[in-house]
Amino acid sequence: MTDSTLPPVPARLPLRAALPFWLSLTLIPLVLLSAMVGGVFVILPILAAWGVFATLDAALGLNTDGLDPQTQDSALFWHRLITLIWPPLQFLMVFGLVWYIPRTDHLGPLEVYMVAVGIGVLSGSVGIVYAHELMHQKNKLERWLGDLLMTMALYGHFRSEHLLVHHRHVGTPRDPVTARYNESFWRFYPRVLKGCLRSSFKAEAEMLARKGLPWWHYSNPFWRYATLQVLFVALAFVLGGWLGIVIFVVQAATAIFQLEVVNYVEHYGLTRKFLGDGKYEHVKPRHSWNASHKASNWFLINLQRHSDHHFKPDRRFPLLQAYDEEEAPQLPYGYPVMTFFALFPRKWRAMMNPRVHAWRQKHYPEIEDWARYNRM
Repeated sequence: MTDSTLPPVPARLPLRAALPFWLSLTLIPLVLLSAMVGGVFVILPILAAWGVFATLDAALGLNTDGLDPQTQDSALFWHRLITLIWPPLQFLMVFGLVWYIPRTDHLGPLEVYMVAVGIGVLSGSVGIVYAHELMHQKNKLERWLGDLLMTMALYGHFRSEHLLVHHRHVGTPRDPVTARYNESFWRFYPRVLKGCLRSSFKAEAEMLARKGLPWWHYSNPFWRYATLQVLFVALAFVLGGWLGIVIFVVQAATAIFQLEVVNYVEHYGLTRKFLGDGKYEHVKPRHSWNASHKASNWFLINLQRHSDHHFKPDRRFPLLQAYDEEEAPQLPYGYPVMTFFALFPRKWRAMMNPRVHAWRQKHYPEIEDWARYNRM
């Protein structure tokens, strides 16, 4: 990463600089087409999110270029705009289809289910990724928009877990989201669903306790998460009856599944060094898997530059920097491919365990008994 050699940035970057990141909007007509036509079209959103961008990654290769990380927000208008307009667009898509689908007769039960999954692909692979960007900002409006996106996926507590637990404890046994070495996704998934809810609530309760307040105080954001989620479920019932609730819940479950399979990939097997007395080394780029694949970074607004995100969590997505193999471990493929392989434990271990061993030898050759070390 060579920040000193980056070209100067104009007062406002032109739209063409941000346009590749607007590719996520292509999912909207695909989801609408799947609902309005049915048949084989119901798989279009899944093919686009997993297949098309994986194919484009193979064709377009890597992109290690980056903007000057000192670039001001005012220059990023077109980059930020996509994250600001997405929440109302997603709201209209989710609840518009919750209203529309029960009133049609051209979709069979399997087609309705697959359309709901397609909506979840939209709210998970785009909505949650944008929520992740928004929740890291200091601006209250952006944080609220992030909460709206997460509660549309019935996963509002993710903001508390991500900011108060994951970023603080990543790469340690205290972080439920860090996938352990040799842990399959199918073991990780139920563990993280339970662990994240518990750890996020505990973190918020501890923050309130430090202020001399009980956990049930109105300032606890869990009240906001719960209220929004109840309102969204109620709205789904008003618009679509019981079938509306089923569609809404299926899309939410699909979105959550996508989030957690990405979480599994991002830190699998990577551990921060234990310094004793309950302390660990500071988070460094080497504690996250990095991927510089061009097309999937467009689609996921640079989420795959995860090493820099954890190293500098306050950087907006256009400013995240790429790292080479000397600074951060590299995934062999972008997230669309890696999340697919994560579903097959034997293939995943064959692909990733040798990379974890190489990472350990490179950065922590002094640690010989990793089985004992990871219990510290």
